[in-house]
Amino acid sequence: MGENENLTEKTISSNDIVMRTVIDLPEEQIKALDSYRKKERISRAEAVRRAVAAFLPVKRQARFDFRGHPAFGSSKSFRKEDSVELVRRLRQEWE
Repeated sequence: MGENENLTEKTISSNDIVMRTVIDLPEEQIKALDSYRKKERISRAEAVRRAVAAFLPVKRQARFDFRGHPAFGSSKSFRKEDSVELVRRLRQEWE
């Protein structure tokens, strides 16, 4: 039985999935990469990962659309006063 046979999608994260690749770089890019990685004290692989991350567009997180939520606007049904008036009244208590 292999070491990873018990792993499922629930036990590993997307950060655990790794793809190895071989790339050909011109000599000047290798020198620049090595200079960067030495300055940052990181491996070549980490330098390439950072370069790829900087190159890719940033994913925007989906915003929650609360308008479809059953609680949206529910305070209107039991509110006896205008919300602006309520806020003003509550703020007066602080003074």
